[in-house]
Amino acid sequence: IVQVSGQGPVDPQTNEYLHLGDVAAQTTRTLENVKAIVEASGATFDDVVMLRVYLTTRDDFAAMNEAYGAFVSANTPSGVLPSRTTVFTGLPREEMLVEIDGLAVIG
Repeated sequence: IVQVSGQGPVDPQTNEYLHLGDVAAQTTRTLENVKAIVEASGATFDDVVMLRVYLTTRDDFAAMNEAYGAFVSANTPSGVLPSRTTVFTGLPREEMLVEIDGLAVIG
């Protein structure tokens, strides 16, 4: 089991928060970070069984959902998509419009 703690739209090389004000781009960057952690553990994104998305506002749901759907579909070759929960809450950094955590099970 691989538990990925909450990730945000951060460049892992510079620790800089990216795509300020653009929830779709932040969602894609955040999912790229989740994928990198999953792959570093020896799993693949196809092994992800659950993702939890935290948003700061309902107004961003549609844009996040579109970016999320495109990324997850493109990175899940089996076609068995992970379950998802979306929560609206405050996040630890003002720059963050989205945070995502997840769970993968290595088969």
